[in-house]
Amino acid sequence: MTAPHTTLPLDLDAEEVEAIGRELDAIYDETIASLGTDDERYIKRLIRTQRTLAVGSRVVMEAGALLRARRGRGVRSGPGARVGLGLLGLGAVGLGLAKVLENMEIGHNVMHGQWDWMDDPEISSTTWEWDTTCASDHWKHGHNIVHHTWTNVMGKDRDIGYEILRTSSEQPWNPVYLAQPAYNTLLMLLFEYGVGLHELDPEKLLSGTTEEKATQVELLRGFARKAGRQMAKDYVLWPALAGPRFADVAVANASANLLRNVWAYLIIFCGHFPDGVHLFDCQVVEDETRAGWYLRQLLAAANIEGSGPFHLVSGNLSFQIEHHLFPDMPSNRYAEVSVRVRGLCERYGLPYNTGRFSRQIGTTMRKIWRYALPGGEDSRTDAPAVAEPARAAA
Repeated sequence: MTAPHTTLPLDLDAEEVEAIGRELDAIYDETIASLGTDDERYIKRLIRTQRTLAVGSRVVMEAGALLRARRGRGVRSGPGARVGLGLLGLGAVGLGLAKVLENMEIGHNVMHGQWDWMDDPEISSTTWEWDTTCASDHWKHGHNIVHHTWTNVMGKDRDIGYEILRTSSEQPWNPVYLAQPAYNTLLMLLFEYGVGLHELDPEKLLSGTTEEKATQVELLRGFARKAGRQMAKDYVLWPALAGPRFADVAVANASANLLRNVWAYLIIFCGHFPDGVHLFDCQVVEDETRAGWYLRQLLAAANIEGSGPFHLVSGNLSFQIEHHLFPDMPSNRYAEVSVRVRGLCERYGLPYNTGRFSRQIGTTMRKIWRYALPGGEDSRTDAPAVAEPARAAA
């Protein structure tokens, strides 16, 4: 087992680190100062589009189910039944896409406070509740506060392997990891439930103090309430509108949720676990300055290269580096900001972990399989994803 970094693995002196911090502060300040009507128009148009797609997809789904029910009276096949089945499939894909947009480009980013500057009570981090089984207040604590503050610091960041996966040689091995390829697949398929239960600490629930147990019970109740509402909507209320084809709509809704779960898992894992990301010891955050925090975020995240539509359906989390540097910056600005961040990295010889989707998910899956076994020291884990250019004068 290799040790996590106790200092930032960079060849920089303190003055250079602070200079990088000032440059990143300037990128943030200039971008935030330039926000205006175009950005406001972007998020409002996206929300309208997403809601139209969600409602339209459910209507198409219900129409398909009703058509199959009508044709099913004595005739189980035929053109009408096939059209009905096609509509069900079309509705499921459309609803899955709507859920992807709502969870990733809208919900995740709204709850980061990226759009609070608009002072619009309908698009506020304080009131937004997203279309998934994870309660928004639980997620905002575990993600916004814990993960984004202590990113990849062992013992503090519960997002390191989500505390069930060994994704690095720095994590001590345990026999339970032998099964991680199997339960990793289960996590992918049921990702929203995994996220919903992420705040729960089983150890505190079973053997903690009275106060700790009470907190965990309340977390469990909060998850049950939110998951119950989601399941009632997707598997009871909407299917009930289809009458005798109740099961058709329920299966289509499950397919939409599955599509969203798998896609969200892939994008999030590509941003945190491919080759080139670093883990850190708690010593790194002792006396950490803002500039040091910036550099830790830079070393702990990875980007995915792709087209504009790809970035949109990824919630712009394909710019995971920029998201970790500026988590409350509106996501539609990450593409332009990434050019400046990458340029800064090139000037200071900093690694900028970016690659094709196939590369990022491929190395992530290799690590999940490799680190299921003991040991696993792998020099590729600490290698930057792109060659480091010669450092220019800052």
